[in-house]
Amino acid sequence: MSTAANPKMSEDVAQLFKEYVIPNYGRYPLALVRGEGSQVWDDQGNRYLDFFPGWGCNLLGHCPAPVVKAVQEQVAELIHVPNTWHMEAQGRWAKLLSERSFGGQAFFCNSGAEANEAAIKLARLHTPAGRYKIITFEGGFHGRTFAAVTATAQPKYHEDIGPMLPGFVYAPFGDLEAVREKIDDETAAIMVEPIQGEGGIRLPPEGFLQGLRQLADEHGLLLIFDEVQTGCGRTGKWFAHQHFGVEPDIMTLAKALCGGVAGAAMLATKEVALSLRPGMHAATYGGNPLAARAGIATIEMIEEQGLLARGEQLAEGFRERLSPLVDELPFVTDLRICGLMIGIELSVDATAVVQQCMDKGLLVNCTQGKVVRLLPALTLTDEELAAGCDILTSVLRDYTCDIS
Repeated sequence: MSTAANPKMSEDVAQLFKEYVIPNYGRYPLALVRGEGSQVWDDQGNRYLDFFPGWGCNLLGHCPAPVVKAVQEQVAELIHVPNTWHMEAQGRWAKLLSERSFGGQAFFCNSGAEANEAAIKLARLHTPAGRYKIITFEGGFHGRTFAAVTATAQPKYHEDIGPMLPGFVYAPFGDLEAVREKIDDETAAIMVEPIQGEGGIRLPPEGFLQGLRQLADEHGLLLIFDEVQTGCGRTGKWFAHQHFGVEPDIMTLAKALCGGVAGAAMLATKEVALSLRPGMHAATYGGNPLAARAGIATIEMIEEQGLLARGEQLAEGFRERLSPLVDELPFVTDLRICGLMIGIELSVDATAVVQQCMDKGLLVNCTQGKVVRLLPALTLTDEELAAGCDILTSVLRDYTCDIS
């Protein structure tokens, strides 16, 4: 399904970036120009099978037809109006999200970091004066804006930008007793990813999320689920917390929310949502007509094509093909799968796996240095799944030679 490639890009594009773009990203030497489903092409004509489309944003694959159609129709009618006016599509989008989650109300913004900033602000607004601390978890990731990056309990993201924002307290992921010990009279909320994505596809221990809900209720705290990466069908349910029978007070969404178009949302119970009073928070482009139409089309496509169930089928396919590697290769220490969140943990540095897969025409990701992370599309075909797993398996088997 994929074309073996010698990654490179045109000198003209390379020069444009060198001259005019801040080099804050570690970019691969490719210029992607077209995508369709789980396939992308670079400007040299090389084709790649994408198991990490759009950093998890393209849950429906590249350029899903219903989303493309909705955006094309909307862009010819109305591109943007401010939120001082009503937009029917935004209200309908909020209704669809509310009905599929816990019956809350939506605030729309543009990115996961913005959604988390809104959640942090709402938590402080809703709780009594003097209660401002938020407990977050080691290995978590909540975004790059200042409150969100402070909430991210990973020291590497705090280097050289301190002092950090006061009020965040860190606990080990999965340790309920540690959370209990950190709650005090100044604690307002607990904020957690139901499954840690950037942290290495780390699933919560049994009873952990339920225990957080109980602690929040006992101490009058808000429970915030960051579902930026896990939401919108990524795990085989609309939202990852639905696997565990736990509902949050606040939930944040982005990435896959609009089928690849930029868009994000914070949902809160109606009681909590009342604390986000007029004038307290805003996002100029939040819930704009293009994002709203794309978000509606994304939900409709998932339901009309039965993609939640398809995600579970694909997960079983990945499990069947990748599980034998844990027994076969000593340096493959774990395989973690929930829907189409897949983490293959190695005992050695995994960064070279990304390059070697790319050389063979497969795009994957490495996180936390030792975890090969896959976030494939719900529209992946059985043939593409098999082809991609064959490439990844061959790379890992050959990788044995490099570490022996």
